[in-house]
Amino acid sequence: MSTLVKTGIAGLDEVLRGGVPRHNNLVVEGAPGSGKTTLGLGFIVAGAALYGEPGAIVSFELDTAKLMRDAAGFDWDLQGLIDAGKIKVIQTSPAVLLSEFRNGQGAFADALRGIGAKRLMIDGLTPLRLYAEVHDLPFRDDLHVLIEGLNRLGVTTLVTAERDDTLGAVAAHERFVFDTIISLTRAETNRRVRRELTVLKSRGQDFIGGSHTMRIEAGQGIHVYRRAQSRPTVLNDQPTSDERLSTGSGAIDAMMDGGLYKGSVTMVSGISGTGKTVLGVQFLSAAVAAGHKTLLVSLDEHPRQLSRNAGSLGFDLPGMIERGELFLHYESPLEMELDVHFDHIIKLVEREHIDCVVFDSCAVYETAAPHQVSDYLYALATFFKNRLATIFFNYETPELLGLSQISKELKGSHLVDNIILLNYVEVSTVLRRAIAIPKVRGSNNRQVTREYMIAHGGLHLLDEDGADAAGVVPQLPFSSYYGLLSRSPSRRSPVIDDAVAHGEKMPPSVELPTDDSPPPPPSPS
Repeated sequence: MSTLVKTGIAGLDEVLRGGVPRHNNLVVEGAPGSGKTTLGLGFIVAGAALYGEPGAIVSFELDTAKLMRDAAGFDWDLQGLIDAGKIKVIQTSPAVLLSEFRNGQGAFADALRGIGAKRLMIDGLTPLRLYAEVHDLPFRDDLHVLIEGLNRLGVTTLVTAERDDTLGAVAAHERFVFDTIISLTRAETNRRVRRELTVLKSRGQDFIGGSHTMRIEAGQGIHVYRRAQSRPTVLNDQPTSDERLSTGSGAIDAMMDGGLYKGSVTMVSGISGTGKTVLGVQFLSAAVAAGHKTLLVSLDEHPRQLSRNAGSLGFDLPGMIERGELFLHYESPLEMELDVHFDHIIKLVEREHIDCVVFDSCAVYETAAPHQVSDYLYALATFFKNRLATIFFNYETPELLGLSQISKELKGSHLVDNIILLNYVEVSTVLRRAIAIPKVRGSNNRQVTREYMIAHGGLHLLDEDGADAAGVVPQLPFSSYYGLLSRSPSRRSPVIDDAVAHGEKMPPSVELPTDDSPPPPPSPS
């Protein structure tokens, strides 16, 4: 098996499962501005600076001064590497280069041997094609001369190429003769620039297919963020536990038949203001008290606002953060890229050995990337299950009263182990809060709807008859309401239907009378 050459590009070697086979000829194709030259320059600099592999840069158009400027922008000491004889920049023309490759010898080959070059970057393939067109030469023949010449040099070569979808068969031939093809794309959506990298093929090795998020970052250059849904899983090795963790509320734990299984995934769904964040903080506080490392991923509220609101209910978030018991990760949804966000989360979790996490709220993920959210959340759930970590996905539903579905994108049952529904109910002219727990895998959960209030310490369930902490029973008891799901346009959530399909019991749904319903029969006197 060929020795793999590390590209030195952050994240790319992970996608390539260690690097590219030595002596492979790579082509990096993409539109102008997609990052081709930056990637190639990083490949050469990393080889010389990190891996003891001198390299040469062949440029037909970009002069050395501009290469120096670009390298300085990423804190690369290109001039120092040139002065040390580890990198050589060669300004030439397509005619001279092809002539030397046809003859098999010349100043170019001598220059590479002079520094002991192991890597070569040619920027780019388009001038070679234009040279052939101007001189009415078959570019396919010149391409074979180029590849044969590179093979004789015994270097690992990266060639940049402008992608032109109008070239048809010519472009297909270029893709055929190169060993490794990396495609870069750049798109502007909603006033944001999104870059992606895809390895289309790489002879002699396995690699991770699909599109991976790519960024050009100050002080680093190209950074590839492996796509979240590509994380490997071994189904037979997923750990399980009989240990239970508290939600932070004894009454809710009782509804769940003893609390949350360690390593389970819980979705807490409800309209804004029903206490999803409060329940999440309540869970994390209980986990900290039990000796767990915790993480709150906030996508809705700034950390200062979260700390203030939590403090009003008696939760000391700044204290837990200072003691290293709680980590708070905040990212603005305006610039979010799911692959980058995933990378930040898993590195923090692995570094700090975190095993209890709340995501508040995953509805933001739908806004950021609606077509990726299902795969992304599945990747998150799989990652944490493999670590036997316990997580909450908070999800904000759009319905004020009742619930018809959690989300069109998230059908729930295959993704989560537990479902907690929080919502408002209207009893007479008063809005009151209700909790139902229709699903707890592996448990005999209580399938009832309970009223709760938000006070110091989090969510507090009221007595079965609706009495508050002082024992005061409201004029209209909560039992007069027919059910949490019955006001929804469709009488039951698709998430619940999905759970039913998996053989899980659901509470009966009772329809409320409507204006068109016949009047109820008179009660006997």
